Amino acid sequence: MRVLVVGAGVVGLTCAVVAAERGHHVDVLARDLPPETTSAVAAACWYPYLALPVERILGWSRRSYEVFAALAAQTTDGAPDVVVRPTRELLVEPAPDPWWSDVVPTLRRVETPPDGYADGWTFDAPVLHMPRYLASLGRRLAASGGTVTRMAMSAMPPGADAVVNASGLGSRLLSGDATTSPVRGQVLRLPPVAGVDEVVIADGSDTVTYVVPRGDDIVVGGTSEPGVWDLDPRTSDTDAILRRATALVPALRGAPVLGVRVGLRPARPSVRLEVEPREHASPVVHCYGHGGAGVTLSWGCADEVADLLDAL
Repeated sequence: MRVLVVGAGVVGLTCAVVAAERGHHVDVLARDLPPETTSAVAAACWYPYLALPVERILGWSRRSYEVFAALAAQTTDGAPDVVVRPTRELLVEPAPDPWWSDVVPTLRRVETPPDGYADGWTFDAPVLHMPRYLASLGRRLAASGGTVTRMAMSAMPPGADAVVNASGLGSRLLSGDATTSPVRGQVLRLPPVAGVDEVVIADGSDTVTYVVPRGDDIVVGGTSEPGVWDLDPRTSDTDAILRRATALVPALRGAPVLGVRVGLRPARPSVRLEVEPREHASPVVHCYGHGGAGVTLSWGCADEVADLLDAL
């Protein structure tokens, strides 16, 4: 089939790659090219965040973990797109094992949490360097004959056997879905710091702090503001993020800020992944509403999207 994928973030590109590698003719259309998307801003450590329903998220997360671990194992050059890093999550209140614990075989409890935290666990998880990873997805798509084209749209495009809607927040317009809304996130880039090579996530009472080393930089964050569309960086957020991050990882003190980015996570009460038949038009396979887990769910969702395309 000829398939048009709307959206060039990590979900759209992954759906396009899987469909193209199954033999479909795939073209990606998007207002924003991959380096301009929210995906390019992401710290991108594997972690199911801001996405429901749990029963579907678990399978999608597991599949993506498997793919990322395999990609990390295949890497031989000095600038990998994906690496598996030790990860530590800290909690201010005691909690049961996370619902996704059986996906990560290395999960174990933190025996003595640091001051200010009551519980936590460690595990190994993939970390993606998003600018390089999105570029590698683009090359993989091109190798299967797919294309990526900038195009602003006010409706689903015609002229294909099927359309995949991976437009994220664009689905408010393209699908008339007002349940999809932004969750603003601001992150900082710091240079590499000797000895900082594990991912640290700290769940506070009203915010989440994370430190994600990627090799040639460290991404620290963040903010999580539902319903906020503001893409301008805020100095107050930068200062607050740095305070929390350096308290969590003291070795970061004094590291200069290389850059500040803001992205809008496409949140929804539940991820929408289903076929919508349309009278007198090609069917649409919707795949959006991944919240803060677009990377974490990407391969699992892309496989399901391709299965739906194959069944049309």
